[in-house]
Amino acid sequence: MQDNEFHADYVIVGAGTAGPVLARRLLDRTDATVLVLEAGGPATNPAIHDPMRMHELWHSAEDWDYHTVAQRNAAGRRLHVPRGRVLGGSHALNATIYVRGNPADYDGWAELGNTGWSWRDVEPLFQRIERYDRAGSENSGILDILSKYDPDPVQQAILSAAHESGIPGNPDYNSRVQDGASAVHLTIRDGLRITTANAYLGPVAGHPRLTVRTGVEVHRLDIHHGRARGVTGVIDGRPFRASAEAEVVLAAGAIGTPALLLRSGIGPADELRAIGIRPIADLRGVGRELHDHWLVPVIYSARRQITHTPGLPHAQTQIFWRSEPGLPTPDLQPLHFSVPLYESWMSGPANGFSLMAGLIRPVSTGRITLAGAEGPPLIDPNVLAEPADLHRLAAAVQLCRQVGSAPALRDWGAIELYPGPDIHDDASLHGYIRHTVVTYHHASGTCRMGVDAGAVVDPALRVRAIEALRVVDASIMPRIPTGNTNAPTILIAERAADLMAPE
Repeated sequence: MQDNEFHADYVIVGAGTAGPVLARRLLDRTDATVLVLEAGGPATNPAIHDPMRMHELWHSAEDWDYHTVAQRNAAGRRLHVPRGRVLGGSHALNATIYVRGNPADYDGWAELGNTGWSWRDVEPLFQRIERYDRAGSENSGILDILSKYDPDPVQQAILSAAHESGIPGNPDYNSRVQDGASAVHLTIRDGLRITTANAYLGPVAGHPRLTVRTGVEVHRLDIHHGRARGVTGVIDGRPFRASAEAEVVLAAGAIGTPALLLRSGIGPADELRAIGIRPIADLRGVGRELHDHWLVPVIYSARRQITHTPGLPHAQTQIFWRSEPGLPTPDLQPLHFSVPLYESWMSGPANGFSLMAGLIRPVSTGRITLAGAEGPPLIDPNVLAEPADLHRLAAAVQLCRQVGSAPALRDWGAIELYPGPDIHDDASLHGYIRHTVVTYHHASGTCRMGVDAGAVVDPALRVRAIEALRVVDASIMPRIPTGNTNAPTILIAERAADLMAPE
């Protein structure tokens, strides 16, 4: 075998959140060889390990540094979309927040025909993932989760202000009830970020049946007679080929996975022909139904000095709430940072905090497409295309303003800088939202799981019309979860392991 040719039973493309989980479970349960291919390098940047240095990773070598196309409903801006290009993927870049989602999310997936994905089915899988810092045999999993810590003093004041605003505390939003104000659960151990690459692959580094290669750019799937045989691309500047005896698994994320399928001729046939790609399978759902969550900054200065706890991220508390009565699940998730998160055109003192108004049940959806056979994907989330999203984000901003003006934060000398006192009516608030809305980094849905003609994968995560090819990442989500998508993506990989190699 030449040094640019690889062979394994399973070839997994992507070593972000999902890939390491599936690789570990395949090693534990089968005699198969597993090859994991990652475009980025090892997680050697010290900023990865320090949860407080997350923002240093944006636009770095560890970030794919994607941007959307110009967003017509967001003041024509091209929004930055950070995605991990490193061993550990986006789990190495995120705020380490662990949110299961709402039980209704998974029951909704099952109601769409996705057998085996109801809350009753998946709750035991979450318990298999989690190793909480609290007693109980139900918390004996692999991934460390920190829930017992003292938030920064300003974060404790934010929780008090939320209570003063009529929002009850919630001691465990990862139970069956999300609503309320909480300290967030974090994938941190001993003050250091823990990714699935650390937790799942770290203990089996050097395993004789495992090969992990970094710096590998996978360009296309190798498909013969309707079956995935492997992948091709470039490694160390030279072409390579990796062949899979059993299956190829795509775990490149909600942007990378549909882009790879499209480049390989799997997607809307007429659109592929128009950009010079020969269609292999006419799957019209590939790249469609892009979902994300959205944040808008509500920023305060403070008279009292804000201090930061080493080993914790700046985001430590949150609220799950509903923009109006009668909604089946929370649709708002304000997330609170102990620093002012100014946009490039903003200015203000360094001593401040941000209540990021979050929308987690958006109606608007977008697409991932290609401009040609080569080049980066075109990302169009179609943010705020539906009026309901704008109105609910406005409700989230007003909720944050209510919290920010409560007595507990007045005691800190908090002054609203943005939106600021000049933003006082609907028209000006909507304009502010359009000029400041940013992604919550939760892209999903672009290779949707389902049983209808628009689905890309079936409930067993097998790509329709192509044998020996699965997708195991956030792109398969039929609907975006109520909250951060890292934990649900880990769940998807655990579910895939049960489908591919039952215990």
